[in-house]
Amino acid sequence: MLFKTRGIVINYIRFKETSIIIKIYTEEFGLQTYIENGARSSKGKNKMALFQPLTLLDLVVYHREGGNIMRLSEIKCCDPLTDVPYNFMKSGIALFMSEVFNKALKEESSNEPLFEFLYQSILYLDQQTEHYENFPIQFLLSFAQYLGFAPSEAREVFAQIEEFQLLNYAKEDEERFDKLIESPYHKHVPLTNGQRRRILEYVLLFYRLHVDNFGELRSVSVLREMLVG
Repeated sequence: MLFKTRGIVINYIRFKETSIIIKIYTEEFGLQTYIENGARSSKGKNKMALFQPLTLLDLVVYHREGGNIMRLSEIKCCDPLTDVPYNFMKSGIALFMSEVFNKALKEESSNEPLFEFLYQSILYLDQQTEHYENFPIQFLLSFAQYLGFAPSEAREVFAQIEEFQLLNYAKEDEERFDKLIESPYHKHVPLTNGQRRRILEYVLLFYRLHVDNFGELRSVSVLREMLVG
């Protein structure tokens, strides 16, 4: 049957000569996988730009319960990102977010509050003109609320990640970390570059404890170099 839904592109892989397999987090059905034949061909109906990570889509999809890889009937961009694709730092953050989505999103069922949070977070990143260097950390902390393991304070994180042999952390790290936990996206929390990198590492270790097979993220090494402000 055909259904309408919004979707967030997580990633895609090449399949055969001209096709791709796309992972999309949908509003109606949660995490789903679709095949698009001929997407990499000049004759393809849908352009590859539609399948870049974090693209926000309006979809008409074929769906059946228990299906594995399904097909797209119609696809269009509903909220075009105007800055993320052209801003080096934001593009790096977008790749990081798509990798986090790929590791942490597992449900094949609707979760409208989570979908709306992710959708609005992407739009927020796209629209910000300054002070978004803390966004990856603040996003992870907010996302953890929807995943069911958000920390209430920095000490809770430090206590749980002791098994990773955390180096001694400075008192100022704890104070800044607590500020980030308390603050919404739009509230800027001043951090040094070193604090930003260390706190990101603390949060990623925290995710590794709570998300099965989270592991190391390939995008983090690049992100660390960009987290300046």
